[in-house]
Amino acid sequence: MSNSSNNKDEYAKKQTVLVVGIVAFALGFLSGILFALYKTPSDVNIQTTETHQHAEKKQDIPAEMAAKILKLEKWTLEKPDDAAAWTELGNSYFDTGKHEKALEAYQKALEFNPNNAEVLTDMGVMYRRTGKPAEAVKSFDKAIAIDPRAEIARFNKGIVLMHDLNDVEGAIKAWEELVEINPVAVTPNGQSVEKLIQKFKKN
Repeated sequence: MSNSSNNKDEYAKKQTVLVVGIVAFALGFLSGILFALYKTPSDVNIQTTETHQHAEKKQDIPAEMAAKILKLEKWTLEKPDDAAAWTELGNSYFDTGKHEKALEAYQKALEFNPNNAEVLTDMGVMYRRTGKPAEAVKSFDKAIAIDPRAEIARFNKGIVLMHDLNDVEGAIKAWEELVEINPVAVTPNGQSVEKLIQKFKKN
């Protein structure tokens, strides 16, 4: 899986939880650029971006990536029970903006390994990117049930609750539970998640 430098947003490493920069909630700046969902790195590193597109993003695919996707597609046809291959195929689709195909590949991966919290976290991102925020929250909840320390799933859940479902209280609760797990979780600009929570509580 590639580390695409062309993606707009920053993404969390497995060891950290990255939280987006703050824009005043009271001023109503909850726009598409306010929050970014973070993806859980798998054995093969991949980055993701956040949009609200309902259709797959059209973009030129580098020849190397196209060849990789073709190889994985052929491999999963020959070895349809290879969960790791399905996951990597999903990651590759995601890197190239093929959101629906990525979601399908992750679903196949979960058929053979349903307790993979990382894939469930990534599926949550997929669901939001395809305009299904309620399904995204369900996917994050599944990841958390499997791995209670799934920090990225907890953070992403809060984003979807606040930004897409207008559930500020639910978002704050998700982030409070994150702070219980990792009291020193910080934003990319160095602000603590605890301070982030307090800001939203005041609004």
